[in-house]
Amino acid sequence: MRRPLRVALVQHAMGEDAKANHLASVEGIAEAAGLGAELVVLPELHSGEYFCKYQDPDLFDLAEPLDGPTRHVLSEAAREHGVVIVGSIFEHRAPGLAHNTAIVLETDGSLAGFYRKMHIPDDPGYNEKFYFTPGDTGFEPIDTSVGRLGVLVCWDQWYPEAARLMTLAGSEILIYPTAIGRDPADDEQEQFRQLDAWRTIQRAHAVANGLPVVACNRVGFEPDRSGHELDADFWGHSLAIGPQGEILDEAGTDAEVLVVEISRSRTESVRRLWPFLRDRRVDAYGDLLKRWR
Repeated sequence: MRRPLRVALVQHAMGEDAKANHLASVEGIAEAAGLGAELVVLPELHSGEYFCKYQDPDLFDLAEPLDGPTRHVLSEAAREHGVVIVGSIFEHRAPGLAHNTAIVLETDGSLAGFYRKMHIPDDPGYNEKFYFTPGDTGFEPIDTSVGRLGVLVCWDQWYPEAARLMTLAGSEILIYPTAIGRDPADDEQEQFRQLDAWRTIQRAHAVANGLPVVACNRVGFEPDRSGHELDADFWGHSLAIGPQGEILDEAGTDAEVLVVEISRSRTESVRRLWPFLRDRRVDAYGDLLKRWR
């Protein structure tokens, strides 16, 4: 039987100063390692404020290459603390071509792999289609010393197809770096419904695929600097979920390093009792490739 995996979710706030944000991430990684974490997950786009609230061509200046400053900071932290790290960057690939990219650093600081966000939202306050080209890496897990990681990003977490394809490729855990929050103008009931839906969909991925799921979110109020009143209040609630949908642990709404022990053997036992993969009617699912029926 494989021993459990200790996973840390480093939930923190971000400001305009990238160096300060990197420092917050690195301090969280160090705390996580001190608590015995072997795998550390950071929020989506943790080098800065969530800039996609509005459209501004000048903000493309924030993009960095895969081998840019964020990767170097995380590589050094991975090597110093002997942990695998899942980070996130605004990737500059070519002039006018950028991605929302998760990067995975091995314990020696090397790049184990990367994933470019496939589903790109375009909602009030989340103008990501202006900045990010949809990913072209496919739904391929990343092999690391702590296991095969099914890394997806934020908006991907609402799509059962993405979770399923990562599962079918052999992922041992689904991981979602995230930046999601509430519109401060929404009433309390609407804010609760949105948070509850976010929590529920991830529990559903765990159940449907018999896999543990972790999501790491940012926290804090971030103003809309364009002045169009699309402020965001990121709700935190980073969480780890077991393969039957059970919430193993969940953070609050403030900065926090959440360390959770996740079983690496329960997937096998759960899938024997709930054989969803066995009973799939793959011969009857062709219409899933259509936009609508």
